[in-house]
Order: sequence, then C-alpha cells, then structure tokens
Amino acid sequence: MLVVEAKLKNGTPEQYQKLDEAIRTAQFVRNKCVKYWIENKGTARNDLQKLCAALAKDSTTPWVNKLNSQARQSSADRAWASISRFYANCRDSSIRKIRIS
Repeated sequence: MLVVEAKLKNGTPEQYQKLDEAIRTAQFVRNKCVKYWIENKGTARNDLQKLCAALAKDSTTPWVNKLNSQARQSSADRAWASISRFYANCRDSSIRKIRIS
C-alpha cells in the first residue's frame, strides 16, 4: 500500500511553499517514470526504481535530490501502479468486447 502524508496546520508561507515543492517534485518523478515507460518498450518496475536514482544524480534536475529516496521510490511505485492499472483496464475491455460479440 502506498501512503503519501503530510500534515501542516497554521504553517508559515515558507512551510507551505516547501510542501508544494515536494508535491511538484514527486509529480515530476512520476511523470518522468511514465514517460520513460512509454519511450522504452519492455521497461520493468525495477527500471523505474533505477531511473529515480539517476534523476537524483542528474545535474540538470538538482531539485529531485532534495526529495528523500523513499519519496522518490514511492513516486516510481505510483507510476508503476498506474501502468498496471492501464493494462488491467485494457485487458478487461477486450474481454467485454469478446463477450458482447
């Protein structure tokens, strides 16, 4: 199970800004993973995990390294979950089409 949680009550504008940055960075990592899967046929779940480490070390994306490794890995897991759900939906719709015909 994936859990993303942050609690901030009566925070300062700076704290809210930091939280927004973390959310945008996690979304960036997830989108990069999905894009990598689209562009590289045969991509496995482990490849997305490796991509997270590469993004953290990349000099063109220094903000990714500010997000801790567990949060980056969670973003890759969320990307893989959406990819798996995509395949499941495609498989289910093709089964329904066969039954209808």
